Amino acid sequence: MPVKIRLARHGRKRNAFYHIVVADSRSPRDGKYIERIGSYNPNTNPATINLDFDKAVNWLGNGAQPTDTARAILSYEGVMMKRHLLAGVKKGAFDEAAAEVKFEAWKKEKDAKINAKKDSLSKNADDASKARLEAETKISSNRAEAIAKRAADAEAAAKAEEAGATSEEAATEEGSEETEA
Repeated sequence: MPVKIRLARHGRKRNAFYHIVVADSRSPRDGKYIERIGSYNPNTNPATINLDFDKAVNWLGNGAQPTDTARAILSYEGVMMKRHLLAGVKKGAFDEAAAEVKFEAWKKEKDAKINAKKDSLSKNADDASKARLEAETKISSNRAEAIAKRAADAEAAAKAEEAGATSEEAATEEGSEETEA
């Protein structure tokens, strides 16, 4: 029975969520499977992968063939590296302790890359929110200045109108006095 490690799609339309499963290659994509060994959510940034590492290594050791996408996910998590190192131990290239040291060094480097990406994403989000806040503050201050200018212009116009009305009254009073004299 040819066994594959592949993805089984779940989730709603345009919001896919995958289970990483071990299944007979003849069974349908979302059909019956032998064992579920993890999940993959590509909707988050970076993608969320939950994987039972030991089960995946065991199934690869038993001859299960991963699909291209499943191979990429397993490689990202280090399952393929662990399998490679265990094959080196079987061949006698190095002992199991050396293989474990190599794997831990690789895993530490990989975790550093992942954390750097998460930090840069959060920093970019913070920078973007600060830029939006500064732009919003600038727009608000421009609006406040415009409102204050309009209020000052309206007040000046009212004073001018009042002064104009007072001068007109004075001119009409002078004119009426001259006509009476």
